[in-house]
Amino acid sequence: MTTDLFHWSSDFDVGIQEIDEQHKELVDLLNQLHVAIQEHHGSATSRQILDKLADYTRTHFAVEESLMRVSNYPDFAAHKQNHEDLIAQVRALQEKLDSGQAAITFELLHFLKVWLTRHINEADKRFGAHFIAHGGATQWSDHVEEAMKKRKWWWKFW
Repeated sequence: MTTDLFHWSSDFDVGIQEIDEQHKELVDLLNQLHVAIQEHHGSATSRQILDKLADYTRTHFAVEESLMRVSNYPDFAAHKQNHEDLIAQVRALQEKLDSGQAAITFELLHFLKVWLTRHINEADKRFGAHFIAHGGATQWSDHVEEAMKKRKWWWKFW
């Protein structure tokens, strides 16, 4: 029996629908990776999921940073550096995986879960409050909402 590594709840919402939906997708990918390891799906499957998670994380960070720029977020540089640090760590891990010097483990999953939890609850919530206070749209328009109901439309771009 498999269980989720990361249980999403509204406590993680930052108040910006687009960001919250992307966070849910990151959590889903992290849980997929957890299941792949837990059920011994093999290193190739785990690596594919990790690569999807890394790619989607970069996309998410780009969206978040774009919203920070348009809202003149004062803590932009530090927040962007947090993003860049995680991306560098994941790239280093991918290189170690490629050379056989590392494996995707439960410790890695724990690290990613803790990083994401802290980042959402601290840095992203601060940004969400700033964005909302400065008049940023918190909800999708009706036509975007309709497109998003089709879910996972962005995977066709990978």
